[in-house]
Amino acid sequence: MGAVAARRDILSPHMRFIYVLLMYLLAPVLIVFEAWQAITREDYRGRLGQRLGFVPRVARPGCVWVHAVSVGEVQAAAGLVHELRRRHPGITLVVSTVTPTGAQRARALFKDTVQHCYLPYDLPGSVRRFLDRVAPQVAVILETEIWPTLYGELARRGIPLVLGSARLSMRSVGRYRRLASLLRDALSHGVVIGAQTPADAERFRMIGAPAERVQVSGNIKYDLEIPQAQVAAGKALRAAWGIARPVWIAGSTHEGEEEAALVAHSAVRVTHPEALLLLVPRHPQRFDSVRQLLGKRGVSYQQRSNGLLPAPDDAVFLVDTLGELQMLYAATDIAFVGGSLVPIGGHNLLEPAVLGLPVLSGPHTQNGQDIAELLVQSGALRLVAGPEELVAALLRWFDDPERAQGDGERGRRAVEANRGAVHRLVAMIEPLLRSSDGRPESSSAASGSH
Repeated sequence: MGAVAARRDILSPHMRFIYVLLMYLLAPVLIVFEAWQAITREDYRGRLGQRLGFVPRVARPGCVWVHAVSVGEVQAAAGLVHELRRRHPGITLVVSTVTPTGAQRARALFKDTVQHCYLPYDLPGSVRRFLDRVAPQVAVILETEIWPTLYGELARRGIPLVLGSARLSMRSVGRYRRLASLLRDALSHGVVIGAQTPADAERFRMIGAPAERVQVSGNIKYDLEIPQAQVAAGKALRAAWGIARPVWIAGSTHEGEEEAALVAHSAVRVTHPEALLLLVPRHPQRFDSVRQLLGKRGVSYQQRSNGLLPAPDDAVFLVDTLGELQMLYAATDIAFVGGSLVPIGGHNLLEPAVLGLPVLSGPHTQNGQDIAELLVQSGALRLVAGPEELVAALLRWFDDPERAQGDGERGRRAVEANRGAVHRLVAMIEPLLRSSDGRPESSSAASGSH
């Protein structure tokens, strides 16, 4: 055992050196890419400095820093952020993202109640500058973002790290095992892991996380709440279109999925000629190409950015605006969730499910496999492989609205039964918090939790 432990001690510094060297070699490519994106895309401007660690300074040390990589994670973080604000109103909250769309969603959700910044590259200098400026007392990283340099610097500074709603696939286990000594080192210093499922917890142990620091806290995505104001706005929009009009939405679509949705919608309108499709591309830089696709196919449509409602004979309502997907789900009868007919992994199935909608998805659901399985088992989600199966599923629900409503309600109840992860995650974070005068916050946390 002593020889094995000694070998680990020798391997880990070598692995760290190799990792950091590779990151330095990769850094010029990343910087050039970031600079080019800033030239060609407005939403990338101002990011490069922050990716190098030059983020805005937090006014008062001792914040809680929550990292949520992109839109889905930011949305999942909403419940956690709101609960932390409710229980600890005196603590500053910082939310970091990686993607511009994640940043946009964070600003829309949290306004000025949190400070937003971008996560730095996992380079020693960038990480040190970032932590100097943010100075968190606790770091919370959602899902699975393992950055050895960042983790090591948090450990060196004595800043506790909580991995919340953490997941790990078997494929990732095999990849991480090849970096076992590096990851064991990264996960062994003050990291507490709240895994989504018992299987995820076991996989973290398999890659070197200490068993006593791993527990099952659940998936905070199930705690999603759609603000009532957005639901009301969606219902009002639907009333303006006509309550009796069949409406479905293809949300967060990628290249190839708009074409499939339009083919399916054309077939649906043979038997439901008044049917309306809301088409919501995932990325704003694709709005123009989707407009061109609609023009090429000769589809009559209205676009959201014009501020006009779709006419009774319009087949499609193109949503070329940002931040309205949840509201628009509330305006529809059936939801197709994109990123799933193409090998992206699927987007947020819970947003339509919590509203009681029957849901459609392509076969690529690995980004939320457990959620997809739950909704399939409840009867609320149907997986389709292409336009023909999409048409069949749409007609099954449009032809039988009571069945559609019942299937959607079963999905809503299934989601409801899996809530509670936010409170379990907060219970993991609170023992690590200090008040502004440096004393533990456990007493105030306990009183605030009732």
